[in-house]
Amino acid sequence: MVVPICITILDPAGPSRSTCGYCSEPGQRSAKKTSFSTGSFVSQLSCPVYMDMLDRGWRRSGEYLYKPNMKKTCCPQYTIRLDALTFGPSKSLRKLLGRWNRYVLLGESSGAQSAKQKGDSAPASFVDALHASEATFLKPGTSSKYRFEVTLEESTFTEEKYSLYHAYQRRVHKDERDTPSSFTRFLVDSPLVRQPIEYPSLPPPHLPKNYGSYHQMYRLDGELIAIGFIDILPACVSSVYFVYGEKWEWASFGKLSAMREVSLAREIHEAGVEEMKYLYMGFYIYSCPKMRYKGEYSPSFLLDPESYLWHPLEAWKPLLETHRYASISFPERSMGAITNGEADDSSSEDEDDHTYPLDLALKTLPESLWDEVMIVSSASNGQVYVTPASRWTHWKHEGYQTKVVSMVEALGVELAKAIILNP
Repeated sequence: MVVPICITILDPAGPSRSTCGYCSEPGQRSAKKTSFSTGSFVSQLSCPVYMDMLDRGWRRSGEYLYKPNMKKTCCPQYTIRLDALTFGPSKSLRKLLGRWNRYVLLGESSGAQSAKQKGDSAPASFVDALHASEATFLKPGTSSKYRFEVTLEESTFTEEKYSLYHAYQRRVHKDERDTPSSFTRFLVDSPLVRQPIEYPSLPPPHLPKNYGSYHQMYRLDGELIAIGFIDILPACVSSVYFVYGEKWEWASFGKLSAMREVSLAREIHEAGVEEMKYLYMGFYIYSCPKMRYKGEYSPSFLLDPESYLWHPLEAWKPLLETHRYASISFPERSMGAITNGEADDSSSEDEDDHTYPLDLALKTLPESLWDEVMIVSSASNGQVYVTPASRWTHWKHEGYQTKVVSMVEALGVELAKAIILNP
């Protein structure tokens, strides 16, 4: 198979400072601008490049990419990933899955005892258990009280999806401001260019054929009851967001969906895509109790913000309990003491000077690098013309230079060379 080359073009927005949604009550934001990040809009993004960006601490929200400034931001956000190949559901997760399967197959009430019933025959594997109640996986002659379907579809807008999302936002996040356009920007629009997944042989029909952004649709007797918003990338399934209907609160759908996303990564791997091994669950924020649930799945690993190496979550906890910002690779660089459970974040709240240290960054990065970082000089008739940053007309303009240098610093030297910037 000949796979077309996809060039990534990013539109750097530069360093930014904003209020924080993790330091406040649902539906509110922090009073001060204590959240710091570097961001970029996207003209075009290849799936392999975005995979590499995740491994540098980046994340996307619609067509906007951002990387928290971990040393300055009030709530440091550590990229977390789960090993999908060695994951084994805990006893409580197995009970949740069994309860849902019995509801679908037998019509047992939502409050039914979740313990294994006499005569039950447990599925042979975790993946089999996840599919046990799906209509397309039922063995011939097997009856089911309800028709349960889980399907993948491309990231598109429908009123049905928005209605479920809107109700979820109001109920769970107390968000009264969402609109169809904000939903589209957040969870429909995606800069990822679809690229074929190179299976060694024809995969099962329920697996995706391409990398890219998807909506995982959960239906019961035709009714849309939940949606998982995910990106499928060369080495991982990346969880973006999840919503479900109010009457399914009892089912713990958030946990069921996490297991299903783990299973998806494992099944793609078992279909011959050897590099597919992980579920990326977004950011783990130790200072925010409502975000710590991501650490309940094992084995999980956090990305070190200094070395960009992965370390087991358990190894992080002693440092995270005593430091606002932590590194296992370089523990001496950990900072921000925590006393009585509160982080000393005065540096991020009270410091007046938040100007990007452009001169320091230019001294830190090799001067020869600017001959290799490419900038869009012009575009016409579908053709993009580039020039090295060092020869760019606006290179000496402080505002433009700040956008480029901060972006390169956040990407890392090698990744920056693989991307075209359009500031």
